[in-house]
Formats: sequence, structure tokens, C-alpha cells
Amino acid sequence: MLIGCSGDLSIVDPAGPAARSIASLWWVMLAGAVAILVMVLGLVVAAFRVRQPVAGDARREKIWIIGLGLGFSMTVLAALLAYGLAAGERLMPRAAPDVVRVAAEARQWEWRFTYDDRPGHVTDNLLHIPAGRPVDVAITSVDVVHSFWVPRLAGKLDAIPGHVNVLRIEADLPGTYRGLTAEYNGEGYRGHVFAVQAHDAEGWAAFLEGSTP
Repeated sequence: MLIGCSGDLSIVDPAGPAARSIASLWWVMLAGAVAILVMVLGLVVAAFRVRQPVAGDARREKIWIIGLGLGFSMTVLAALLAYGLAAGERLMPRAAPDVVRVAAEARQWEWRFTYDDRPGHVTDNLLHIPAGRPVDVAITSVDVVHSFWVPRLAGKLDAIPGHVNVLRIEADLPGTYRGLTAEYNGEGYRGHVFAVQAHDAEGWAAFLEGSTP
């Protein structure tokens, strides 16, 4: 049951601040859903209890229906909405002095990456980033709609022909993180994958200088 809680493509095994925010949102949503489910099941069980009617039953039923059936559910859902909006706001690519900017261009069935800090350099299916720094990825497509997704670093964002979407990702530590195209785009869809290589400061400097391909 816990096989999806770890691994290269697990959203609940985050390796960066954006992914952690998404994982926290997932857990909070799960807790809210469980709370509502438990309440509803409790009401179902109570409804099947056989007992003699007594005075004031109608009033008590209204309290259960309005207080729990509506009030409790709406309160939980409103709290989840507020938390989700706040989490989404934190994921926005805000201006910052240390942001690294790269571009991701999708096509059937390849990802091509370019770098503002290393003009003219192109890598195929391997995105290089520095660890510990925010990276804004400008995502687009040259043919059909694709979707850029590195589960352990950030959420997913569509690559749309003629349009640029910006996604902020960040890796806590150096390492290699798997990415995939989370959008069906033809017969080669299953092989449309890529990787993100997060470098330490020395490795990133070497990449920018051309020592790393």
C-alpha cells in the first residue's frame, strides 16, 4: 500500500521546496477528506440504529443535518480551499536575485533545453540546474500539447504550441531526478522522458564554463 510513497516519481517524497508544498497540500487534503468520510460514515451508522421515537427528535435531526451535514463539511472544505490557495501562491515564480532561467522545448518525442547563463548551448532530454537555487523553466512545444513534470521537484505544467508557461523548480541537494511527459502525445508517449541533473556550486560553475557537456 505504501509503494508510491517513495521513489523517483513519488510526489510524497519531495526533494525541493515546491514539491514539499505540493506534498503538504496532498496530506492536508487527505486529512480533510478522511475527516468528512468518518463523519458521513458515523451518520450512516447512527441512521440505522433502531430506537423508540422521543419528543424533540425532529429538532435533534435538524442539528445533525445542518450542524454536521452542512456546517462541518462546509467548514472543512473552506479551510482546504484557503490552504490550497495559499499553497498555490507560494508556488508562483516570483522575482528573486538568484533565479536561474532555462527554457524547455518539447516535441515528439524529445525535450530540448537551453540556458540563459550559457547562451547557445543545448541539451537533449537532460536539464542541468544548480542545487539550492530556484530555477524558472520556460516551457513550450513545437507540435502538440505535452506536459513537463518532475514529481520530486515541482508540479506539472503543460507545454503548449505558441505559448510559454513558466514553472519554478528547485532541488535541495545535488543528484539526478526523473522527469516525464504527463500528457498523451502519440505512439512514442511512453518513451518521452527526461532527467534533471542538479549540480553543486562547483559542478554548476563547470557546466557554465563548458567543462560539462
